[in-house]
Amino acid sequence: MRKFFVESDQIIEDKIFILDKDVKHIRDVLRLRTGDRIEISCDGVIYLCQIDDILRDKVILDILSNSKGENEPEIEIVLFQGLAKSNKMDFIIQKGTEIGIKDFYGVITDRTIVKIKDIKKEKNKISRWDLIAEEAAKQSKRDYIPKIKGIISFDEMIELIKDEESIIVPYEDEENLSIGNGLRNIKSKKINLIIGPEGGFEPDEIQKIEDIGGKIVSLGPRILRTETAGFVSATIILYELGKLGVI
Repeated sequence: MRKFFVESDQIIEDKIFILDKDVKHIRDVLRLRTGDRIEISCDGVIYLCQIDDILRDKVILDILSNSKGENEPEIEIVLFQGLAKSNKMDFIIQKGTEIGIKDFYGVITDRTIVKIKDIKKEKNKISRWDLIAEEAAKQSKRDYIPKIKGIISFDEMIELIKDEESIIVPYEDEENLSIGNGLRNIKSKKINLIIGPEGGFEPDEIQKIEDIGGKIVSLGPRILRTETAGFVSATIILYELGKLGVI
């Protein structure tokens, strides 16, 4: 069954109104018709709906039933990704969404190759990443579309998470603490995962993260690319904390 996402203001009593690009997709691409059934997700609630009418600018749905979504992990992973080249960021957001990452930040670090100085370009990038996250959420049957929270500096990230309980940072020079051991005894339902850019972190950046209580961990003897490290780490986190669905 096809699945779409809406905002809460698109739900009025026992009707849901699909707007914008999804109208064309339903009408011209999927060629759905009156009476066909689709799923709608909004704020973690899943609505089983039947198409009542397809108009030029909207699709009107009758709500048949609703239930709490069950496709989101209980552990919320927020990925702070050292800003990578455009196609790599696309890949990171797509695969991270499929795995179950809750939200994303792009982070500008000392070794970040990509530098964004133009606010308009930043908004354009975030708009594209939002679309990638939405498409990946639909494909993977998520109940939530991850949000691209913005592009921030390293120091802004430190200020944002300095009081957070669980901060995990894979680092190629860490030799003593594996990510598995680093996750032991974690009781928080939220994990802040920080991944370095193509060039990795500077030692003083790692020190700043340690100073706010971050755990510096190893992913093993092999060095992973920045576009690989995030979703590998997220997979391990969900598995170790028992929320990936793997027996």
